[in-house]
Amino acid sequence: MAKNTTKINALKLKVFCSNYNPRLLPARICIIKSQEQLRKFRILRIHDCGNLNILEASLKTLEITCYPIYAPSIVPILKKSGTLLQRLKLYSFSTREMSLLPETLKSFCPNITYLNLTNVEFSTQFFELIGNLQKLQFLNLLDIYEILGDEPKILAMMFAKLLPVTLQYLDLRRSCIRSYIDILFNNCYAPLKYLLIYRLKGEKGAKALIEFCIRRKTLNYVGVSIDLDDNIKKDVEKYVTLIPWPVLEILCSHVLMRTSLLI
Repeated sequence: MAKNTTKINALKLKVFCSNYNPRLLPARICIIKSQEQLRKFRILRIHDCGNLNILEASLKTLEITCYPIYAPSIVPILKKSGTLLQRLKLYSFSTREMSLLPETLKSFCPNITYLNLTNVEFSTQFFELIGNLQKLQFLNLLDIYEILGDEPKILAMMFAKLLPVTLQYLDLRRSCIRSYIDILFNNCYAPLKYLLIYRLKGEKGAKALIEFCIRRKTLNYVGVSIDLDDNIKKDVEKYVTLIPWPVLEILCSHVLMRTSLLI
């Protein structure tokens, strides 16, 4: 391929594990470098993050699913990609030296439109990152089990106010910020169209959601659990469509796919 096929404009590698067959790694790198028209280099699953630093690629889309993710090996790729990087997904139950990532992304990758992170700490670095991503449209935050600090309500309010005015999709299903969903709605000015929250936190959360819908007039769908209280559901559906979160997740994946075709 490196010699005879040099006009590839899209390449997907579903498995990229150098420990499984290390002899294939140089060949894959050679193929990638040989492509004159390769606009989107997309790695869907990487199982060995320890060898990522040997990849010298500028990426528009980077998706890593690994246990654990070793942040120092990703930093060089993020710096190399810089303003070109638009979609980033880092899914792992453990990320070593995670604090390196927010600062790197804030400094080098301001054009991210899709961000999917796990095990993020609600820290000053993270808030600065969100505030710096002024083109962010899709935000997924998974496995945030606690908000550190003495004032979690204040941190939840700060997070809501920092959400960029470009944000359309927010997924908080597996995030502890759901416990402060009323604070999020009351302080959010992002023009959200799609929201996945799983539960509404009773009448208090429902009231805040209704007030957000009236104030912003942008929210189209909210993905919730199918066992939502019927009375709450009836009140909220006067202002926004409630659908089971798995259905909304599929719908939004199609929206994201169409968006990626424009990159």
